[in-house]
Amino acid sequence: MFIPVKTKDGQQLMPTHASRARKLIKRGEATPYWSNGIFCIRLNKEPGDRETQDIGVGVDPGSKKEGFTVKSESHTYLNVQADAHNKVSKKVAKRRELRRSRRSRKCPNRKNRTNHLANKERIPAGTRARWDWKLRILDWLSKLYPITHVCVEDIKARTIERAKKWNQSFSPLQVGKEWFYFEVEKRWELLTLQGYETKEIRDRLILKKSSNKLAETFGAHCVDSWCLAYHTVGGEPIPDNTDIFCISPIPIARRNLHREVPKKGGIRSRYGGTILKNGLVKNTLVKHAKYGLTRLAGINSKGLFSVYSLDGKRLTTGAKQKDFTILRKLNFNYRSGHSSPS
Repeated sequence: MFIPVKTKDGQQLMPTHASRARKLIKRGEATPYWSNGIFCIRLNKEPGDRETQDIGVGVDPGSKKEGFTVKSESHTYLNVQADAHNKVSKKVAKRRELRRSRRSRKCPNRKNRTNHLANKERIPAGTRARWDWKLRILDWLSKLYPITHVCVEDIKARTIERAKKWNQSFSPLQVGKEWFYFEVEKRWELLTLQGYETKEIRDRLILKKSSNKLAETFGAHCVDSWCLAYHTVGGEPIPDNTDIFCISPIPIARRNLHREVPKKGGIRSRYGGTILKNGLVKNTLVKHAKYGLTRLAGINSKGLFSVYSLDGKRLTTGAKQKDFTILRKLNFNYRSGHSSPS
């Protein structure tokens, strides 16, 4: 197992062995910290060498699950399987429905504002969220490792023959993909491979891909992302690390005007938001006296907190602030997967 290393001024160095990291921490030459479930160290002195090797990230996009692999020529440092961000479009449609229903009521309301987004080129909210999720994961990985290359399996946009308007320019997949490639090229060197090319690499290395796309195993998606990273930086043809780290977007209920269904008496209470009380916000990682590492998910009318596990299961709705210690804000839910390639 390799531990990400960072200097005092924030530069990412090559990862080190866990045994060496323990020695540095014991001698006071490094400070341990966590970055969204990944154990890291920060050096307290100037390193003897700041040179780094090429590190590539293989990205295997998918409609439900996605794979990311961080690899150098010598070692595989991290395999990430992420749940795709695919629920924003339904929320946007529901928001539009509620807004239009309010406009139709006979009650005082402000005049319609000018739509400044009309006739402007922009990415739809659902498409932007799906591809921005991939970019956020790459930005997070770049804070752990000195990434130099990103290799993405290119996805072909669906087209309709003999259609006057529907082509790649109108495809949300093509629009989002081009935006993602443009942003990646600003930060790293971008490479792309077609799906059949990834399969050729996998077959040549005699690596097995699982038929269950929703399984949290290395063979589901990370085997393809590993092949993409291997194609980028080279190295041994056998994966030396098949453990996976599973993450998923945190479902956030944004501030709504009120709940959709009124309570008794026709009262519609406010709903959503991320601010709790005393400066606390939702999705803050805390250490509970009884449940251990958990996250804050809400607050009730009595001022008690809802506490959820890191994989999204509710533990209690009656936690007091004195029962937990505040650690840091989370960017996503995370959990461990399986290393079996099947």
